[in-house]
Amino acid sequence: MKFQVNRDVLADAVSFAARMLQSKPTSQILSGMRLVADANSLQISVFDHDVSAQTDLVANVEQSGTALVSGRLLNEIVGRLPNQPVNIVVDGTKAVLTCGTSKFELATLPIEQYPTLPPIPPVTGTIDGEAFIAAIRRVGVASAKDSTRPFQKGIQIKATDTSVMFTAADPNRIARCQVPWLGKSVSDQSSAVVLTKTMQDIEKTFANLGEVNISIASEGERGMVAFQAKNRVVTTIVLNIENYPDIDQYFPTNLEESAIVNKQDLIDATRRVELVVNESEDTIRYSFEEGSVSLESNSSENNATESVEAKLNGNPTSLRFKPWLFHDGLAQITSEFVKIEFTKNQRDPSRPGPIIMSSQTSKDAASPDSYRYLLNPNMLKR
Repeated sequence: MKFQVNRDVLADAVSFAARMLQSKPTSQILSGMRLVADANSLQISVFDHDVSAQTDLVANVEQSGTALVSGRLLNEIVGRLPNQPVNIVVDGTKAVLTCGTSKFELATLPIEQYPTLPPIPPVTGTIDGEAFIAAIRRVGVASAKDSTRPFQKGIQIKATDTSVMFTAADPNRIARCQVPWLGKSVSDQSSAVVLTKTMQDIEKTFANLGEVNISIASEGERGMVAFQAKNRVVTTIVLNIENYPDIDQYFPTNLEESAIVNKQDLIDATRRVELVVNESEDTIRYSFEEGSVSLESNSSENNATESVEAKLNGNPTSLRFKPWLFHDGLAQITSEFVKIEFTKNQRDPSRPGPIIMSSQTSKDAASPDSYRYLLNPNMLKR
């Protein structure tokens, strides 16, 4: 195998594939990056039985062939090469890489032991790339990294005939964002839960690639989801979750009580009050009253208070939250104002229910943004 390729193009492709490699692969073979040179293209791929990544780029191929080399090592090398054409020649057990005055001899891995990449399921639908990236970022804040419950480590992708809903939940909150299809072939409602880390890796590597095709394997096929954007494809197995919680029940419609607050003013006030808050133990009391929301710490040693102008619709109410949980929701609001809706506690009407944060264009005008952030401690610990 012998080919030449542009250094920047190669570095971008190798970096994309390397991001999908496991930090601690179960075997040396699965740490490999497969290079397939044929005609005028180079295909780069990785696969560990759970996640695969594949991309194609233009190359000047003098001799076709396939080789397997250490993915992380190749990524580190290519990322530091000078801005000159890269030549790679594979002969026997060595892959010789030259770029300007730089030369590396890399040991190849036995390609015959490398697993076959999984087939890509039929496309379920196509969505806007920027909306896809934003949805993953915004719901990912509510995913639990260390939870023992599988559904709390993933992002649910739920497709209907009009849109795809992205949802993440941990014991304290739920975040969800709905993105309309640009084109679809959804025959019936389908859903899958994908590990949040995998989704975040995809989000980081699909920026500026335009439309994204999503493929959710139908019943009877191996549980898998595929994402395609331009020349990049990522496939991943889905988390094995038999009974995903009924998230819709936590988002009642036509709520009667709410408060509208300038988002940045509320963020700034929270940051000031939390200076005296012990993050692991203390909370901030948010008291919503006519014309304002008052913030008060409950630290045993130091205390702080703050007040922000607010428009209240309904009865005064007070709630306590961990400030960082409150921050996470506010940070995902894209408008000048945030709408905070108050729900009823179904189990104990004497206690406040969860709050739901959403974007608000102005004090009097709702926002078309579909993002919702629901916050209520201990809600999903059952």
